Amino acid sequence: AGAGVVARLGGADLAADVPGLAETGVALRVEDVERVPSADLTFAQVLDLVARASAAVRAGARGVVVTQGTDTLEESAFLADLVWPHAEPLVLTGAMRNPTLAGPDGPANLLAAVTAAAEPAVRGLGAVVAFNDELHAARWVRKQHATSTATFVSPDAGPVGRLEEERVRILSVPPRRTALPVPAPADLAAARVALHTAVLDEQGDELDGIAERYRGLIVAGLGVGHVTRRLVPALAGLAELMPVVLTSRAGAGPVLRHTYGAPGSEIDLQNRGLINGGLLHPYKARILLRLLLASGAGRERIAAAFAEHG
Repeated sequence: AGAGVVARLGGADLAADVPGLAETGVALRVEDVERVPSADLTFAQVLDLVARASAAVRAGARGVVVTQGTDTLEESAFLADLVWPHAEPLVLTGAMRNPTLAGPDGPANLLAAVTAAAEPAVRGLGAVVAFNDELHAARWVRKQHATSTATFVSPDAGPVGRLEEERVRILSVPPRRTALPVPAPADLAAARVALHTAVLDEQGDELDGIAERYRGLIVAGLGVGHVTRRLVPALAGLAELMPVVLTSRAGAGPVLRHTYGAPGSEIDLQNRGLINGGLLHPYKARILLRLLLASGAGRERIAAAFAEHG
């Protein structure tokens, strides 16, 4: 009737539709946590899910699989990875083609996720995304296409593994960082972080009022970390009041440190107090900064964290 697709299937329903899942020999305990569109997820809900997954591991689970909508999957995976303290795999997956369409990819992705979660070689990789028979580290993965079943890619690193003939082949092992503390709900709610994307022909007043509403700012700069010179006074002023992190809107590649020196370039902005975000995509930089602020981190600790994670 033109009403559109609404997710109504629970975990047991999804698992029941996966050919070959029973043949893996993996014992599953299915638990429904939230049944909402991924666009409606909050930090608190993702952190609660991680706490449940952590409890399952402490109770003996070899790994954990999380299914969610793909809209915010790259962000949920990174948030989970930052606080995941276990060697056991935390594998996130979803689907691009819903069950009403021919050839839905959800069953294959779920089978791959379960296989990966039970695979000893995936231990120690932190949170990973299983999609299209590839495994991507949460640190690197991005959703780069609105409809393609091959939407999840890692432009700066490539997949860390592949699924081949019902087995996992590990291609690379990303470095693991010490898990960050999970902040109290009230501290998390107060740690609001704004995201500003630099665009052509900004006038300089686009950041008015940021300091009154937010405790931190992510700047998605042009190219290797540039903005128009008209925005520089506002950014310099904000950097005196809060952490301002410079990232790139390009989607891959780093913010440089000491190549360009014109007003609004990376050298100029760093000299004015902006923190270099390295290779972190703006959306993920926002997640890291919010966790740090909620945990009471000051500017020095924040800069060190971005040097480590970026």
